[in-house]
Amino acid sequence: MVSVVAMLVPVSMVHYIDMDTSAGPSLFPLHRCKTLHLVRHAQGIHNVDGDKNYKAYMSPEYFDAHITALGWQQVDNLRKHVHECGLAKRIDLVITSPLLRTLQTAVGVFGGDGYTDRMDVVPLMVANAGNSGRAAISSLNCPPIIAVELCREHLGVHPCDKRRNISDYQFLFPAVDFSLIESDEDTWWKADVRETTEEVAARGQKFLNWLWTRKEKEIAIVTHSGFLFHTLSALGNDCHPLVKKEICKHFANCELRSMVIVDRSMIGFDPSTTNYPGKIPSGLDLPSDVVDEKAD
Repeated sequence: MVSVVAMLVPVSMVHYIDMDTSAGPSLFPLHRCKTLHLVRHAQGIHNVDGDKNYKAYMSPEYFDAHITALGWQQVDNLRKHVHECGLAKRIDLVITSPLLRTLQTAVGVFGGDGYTDRMDVVPLMVANAGNSGRAAISSLNCPPIIAVELCREHLGVHPCDKRRNISDYQFLFPAVDFSLIESDEDTWWKADVRETTEEVAARGQKFLNWLWTRKEKEIAIVTHSGFLFHTLSALGNDCHPLVKKEICKHFANCELRSMVIVDRSMIGFDPSTTNYPGKIPSGLDLPSDVVDEKAD
């Protein structure tokens, strides 16, 4: 049973959030909302054969699959989009699943420009990381990128969803923050046990709840198709059916969707940065409608 404590809606529908689909718009305090830019990783080597034959996902050769040459083209196109629409300048934080294909996508889309060797700056990605054939990527002029275990793909059985040791990733992605991951080895993935869809959804809800412990208001999340589908399918039940459909449909490789998440259960504790208390200096300010109530 998933306890839904947050509401998620597409950014395009934020003015029409409502608990009752038959009623008009509702209003929420801005500091109880976050904007999430959800991204599925670019095409991985496992996606190519897996699209033709689902059993290909069982192949050990796709262990921690890296993205393809076509996948890197998808990364370049999404990177161009986030810069042209101004999104790159608004994002406070990038969160990525700690698998090779999501790390490559995250640094490729949201990282800095080409890396110039400097003693005082480490790259986000070293050259040819994961047999990519790509140049190193700079950590300058880009938001911080952190790896979070909770937003990993559907766990178990499929080798493509098993991660490497964190120490291996730290060598390939020196400026990515892996400090939130407790174990160097992958203790979450089991060769003979597959997470249920309910367990994935519950993990997704735990991830969304964790987001409220972060001070950042605009966050990009680079993750996986299964994780997104099962997490989002547990949300949106209080939206219009067409909005629910928009939230839950499967993501294409390197697709980005912007959503607003609303804290309805007082999980977050950050005060507003824009509210102003008024009455400074203090003075008499009895509202006219209160006067009318007293007269009545």
